Amino acid sequence: MKKKSKQKNQSKPKREDSAVTLKDIINPDLLKQLKDQQEELKAVEERKKEAEEQRKREERRLKEKNKSFEDLLNESGMNWKEFK
Repeated sequence: MKKKSKQKNQSKPKREDSAVTLKDIINPDLLKQLKDQQEELKAVEERKKEAEEQRKREERRLKEKNKSFEDLLNESGMNWKEFK
């Protein structure tokens, strides 16, 4: 005879509907303040990204503007030896 293994109810405990959540505990004014701060931080991060992108564009533009004739000639896809 095989012994029957006892199955214990080891599944995750069910969440009670009346459980108190952190949102219920936090003062609504504090929650609003935290959300405002989160939005402000996102806006600051977005401004930083845009400023960095603008700086890179300006740097590329200046680099392209200050290229020497030799650099432009080397970047050209044409074979200039054919035109001698």
